[in-house]
Amino acid sequence: MHPVEIDLLRTEPLRRLHFIAHGGASTISTLQSYSRLEHTLGVFALVAHFRPADELLRSAALLHDIGHLPLSHTAEGIAGLDHHTIGEQLPRADPIRSVLEKHGIRSESVVAALGRQPASPLTNRSGLLNLDHLDSYVRSGRAAGRLDADPAELLGRLGIVDAAVSAADRETAASLVGLVRAEARLHISWDNVGPVSVVRRLVGRLLDRSPLTSAELARMTDAQLWSALESCTDTRAESDMIRYEPHRLQVRATMGEGERGRVSGWDFSLRKIYGSAPLLEGERLEVAAPELAAELAALQSLPLTFRVWWG
Repeated sequence: MHPVEIDLLRTEPLRRLHFIAHGGASTISTLQSYSRLEHTLGVFALVAHFRPADELLRSAALLHDIGHLPLSHTAEGIAGLDHHTIGEQLPRADPIRSVLEKHGIRSESVVAALGRQPASPLTNRSGLLNLDHLDSYVRSGRAAGRLDADPAELLGRLGIVDAAVSAADRETAASLVGLVRAEARLHISWDNVGPVSVVRRLVGRLLDRSPLTSAELARMTDAQLWSALESCTDTRAESDMIRYEPHRLQVRATMGEGERGRVSGWDFSLRKIYGSAPLLEGERLEVAAPELAAELAALQSLPLTFRVWWG
């Protein structure tokens, strides 16, 4: 690692990620027990592999997730909180700014590297697979036992073309598509929808009924958030239920109005389904492997709205 990278890893915003679960509230019910810092180091390793001489992109890889809220995406959007916005603010302030400047790197350059333009293999958001999502899919697949290849071997069959991950052969592309599809199914499953919907309700209630501010919430760790939920009389009971009795939670995809009226509970909507596609030998799947492209396109028909209640 370069000196700037070592110094960045010693800062509080980076160290904090060790105490943020990558899987958010779904860690209650899944095997996704790894942290945002583990994911960050994985993304950094991928950038260092594919772009070893790009010091700016290497630093951006280490900083790309520092804006995450406690429990990662679980509380995203509550009180207007957005981890991308926070993640663009933190490099402009100490201690990150002073570390970057010490090593001759402008914080504004890092912020630009984290943005949408110009597209990079780290932040490419064109619908094609980037290195951030690649690590997420592979790490999740390995934790769940559905990864059918050794990660090092898989890496050897990948490249970067036009800022997107490209598979060297159809088998590798199919493996990646399989990981993307499995992650989408996990996203709409009871294991994710149930805990996330409960914790989002609890966080909103906590902000409404306690002195905690949204700015304070944004910089908490997972343990600090759980402690705050435990300390608030309006959230304590349900916080205990989701941690110790999650089996009581019931989740059903979109109900009709009549059926919904017979079930006490609340509605919950996912913002989107992630379905980023790899390239195959530098070509889009629509051209190189239409059947794989169709598998990813089918993800857009998955349900996004659910009814959740305690049984």
